[in-house]
Amino acid sequence: MTPNQEYTSFKDQLIAAFREGEARMNGESKSAFHQVRRAALQSFETLGFPTIRHEEWKYSNVKTMIGEQYAFDEGTALSADELEPLQIPNLEGNILFFVNGHYRADLSQIVSPATHLQIRSFAEAQQTDAETIGLHFSRYADFQDSAFTALNTAFAQDGVFIRVPDNKVVEEPVILRFITDTRQKNVAVQPRNLIVVGRNAEVKVAESYRTLGNGASFTNVVTEVVVAADARVEHYRIQNDSERAYHIGRTQVSQADNSHYYNATITLNGGFVRNDLNIVLNGQHCETFMYGLYMPNGRQHVDNHTLVDHAMPNCYSNELYKGILDDKGTGVFNGKIYVRPDAQKTNAYQSCKNVVLSPDASMNTKPQLEIYADDVKCSHGTTTGKLNEDALFYLQARGIPKDAARTLLLYAFAEEVVSNIKIQPIREYLEGIIREKLAL
Repeated sequence: MTPNQEYTSFKDQLIAAFREGEARMNGESKSAFHQVRRAALQSFETLGFPTIRHEEWKYSNVKTMIGEQYAFDEGTALSADELEPLQIPNLEGNILFFVNGHYRADLSQIVSPATHLQIRSFAEAQQTDAETIGLHFSRYADFQDSAFTALNTAFAQDGVFIRVPDNKVVEEPVILRFITDTRQKNVAVQPRNLIVVGRNAEVKVAESYRTLGNGASFTNVVTEVVVAADARVEHYRIQNDSERAYHIGRTQVSQADNSHYYNATITLNGGFVRNDLNIVLNGQHCETFMYGLYMPNGRQHVDNHTLVDHAMPNCYSNELYKGILDDKGTGVFNGKIYVRPDAQKTNAYQSCKNVVLSPDASMNTKPQLEIYADDVKCSHGTTTGKLNEDALFYLQARGIPKDAARTLLLYAFAEEVVSNIKIQPIREYLEGIIREKLAL
């Protein structure tokens, strides 16, 4: 089969799956919600899957991912006992499980009062919260120029809808555990998440992605986050997946006046991972913080694309991404700061630092500044190199064995990002995995 045939085959399979599902909808196919999905499918048909000829996918080839055969909407009888090895020690809060893309209420727990936190599966919210869904669904994550966003929008059926009312502080974190079960066959899932945080409200949300079994998984997830005026959101994404896990994730954030958004994306394992984090500062005096850590080894590939769109004046953004690459692992970082003409008094900073441990590993970086205002303070920078030999020698001179010194330096390098995760059980869990991975 030629590469073009592979691209066409999976595309046709997806389109056929959409048409088959649409035929079972009866009256629902005429709803405004479904009209958006239909428009998204048309965009996907026009765009097709990206190739390395597309500038945004120059270093990330999806050929292997779309060459697999997947089952769609595959159910599984995964039990609580089978999930036990995947639990994060001492983690408490609102913990929601999604298995093969579908919400499992029987495995989940919601502890915060409904007056402070409203949680629905995305499928349920289409009925119970139709007005809010209609106001926000697909208003931020544009599918016109992104094949994977278009594909997710077309298949938007389940995932999570989270709403925090005005002036409410959610004390317990919201943990979203996405589990893909490939023990019987390859599985494709496309969760759609919508998080709406009201004025002067506050919440912590963490997403976690894991795959069970040795089969291939294709996860294509889109999360839209609406941060109202004076609201504060902490948002974490943890990826510790299998070697045959293919993950495409887009997080689209809209901030209003005086809001605070804080994001950390940690990629520890996964065969092919692409993370798009796009933040639009639509109000004045917004603050945005972005942290990232990626550690590809073996033949893993991790691609992080970020965009901070300063649309209004008097805003601040700060971004720090770090990579540790070993074996034949590959990494990509493409970060853009965009300052519009009216966005005076903007302060925006971006930094990407990478350590390459193997001659077969590679890192591709492209920091970008696009500035159309003159009263701003903006900077960006990137470094890629080997482990600091002077620091390594210094530790060895004080009696620390070379392997232990190497691990200590790499751990300190990673800890600058991980220390910014404010949910303690998650931070401790990640620190343990990082120590294990660095000791190999």
